Amino acid sequence: MEFEWSLYSPNQLTPEEISESFEDPFSLRLLPDSNRFSNQNRFFSLGRSNSGKGIFAVYSSTGKIVRVVAARPMTEEETFFYDRKTHEYT
Repeated sequence: MEFEWSLYSPNQLTPEEISESFEDPFSLRLLPDSNRFSNQNRFFSLGRSNSGKGIFAVYSSTGKIVRVVAARPMTEEETFFYDRKTHEYT
């Protein structure tokens, strides 16, 4: 997976942590339920970095290149959802 970072402004997460969250075998890719995001061709990702940090990311993709728009640590509700879905798969 190739990443393009021009739309991402670094905050508390490094590009390495974010790319690791996309490689998480249990990461979740979600389609938006809002026309605002679907019209912009943006998607959501929930995954964990190699260090176990939960990461929520907004991104667009051409199929070959992932453009990360924004990323932040998961909220408590997102962590609960991720953990519940992970438990369903194992």
